Amino acid sequence: MVIKGVSLTADRAEQLTEAQFTEFVEQAEPKLRIALMAAYGPERGRDATAEALAYAWEHWARIKSMEHPIRYLYRVGQSKSRPRKPPPPTPASVHRNDPWIEPKLPAALDQLSRKQRMAVVLVHAFEWTFVEAAEVMGVRPDTVRTHQERGLAKLRNALEVTENV
Repeated sequence: MVIKGVSLTADRAEQLTEAQFTEFVEQAEPKLRIALMAAYGPERGRDATAEALAYAWEHWARIKSMEHPIRYLYRVGQSKSRPRKPPPPTPASVHRNDPWIEPKLPAALDQLSRKQRMAVVLVHAFEWTFVEAAEVMGVRPDTVRTHQERGLAKLRNALEVTENV
């Protein structure tokens, strides 16, 4: 094999591929995991992330040349995750009875559509920009903003919170 004019043994080429993949995983895994957990809940989100990264390794030659590999792997994680709707998280499992978390929030989040929940959680809980969330969700930033606004309105209604203007 020849890379940039240098002849490589098969072992050396494999080491380079593994190093590239390891670097990719270090950068992509946190975003992928957060997005899948926001969509499907903590347990299924982590499982879907592992499935998507296993798929990435098996298809690394194709994945590494993609323009938006995280978006693609998000879809892989989605398709590997069954059933589609996560069970409602309990306050104890999500927040360990954190007194600063509204006890009704997990159930209220479960009432949102998957896209609304993702937009609200990614933008407000993880402080992603609309552009970052849009990249993973495969939509435009304005669409993320719309889902986030509608989701927040539903949460305020469900939690009986009025917005201070």
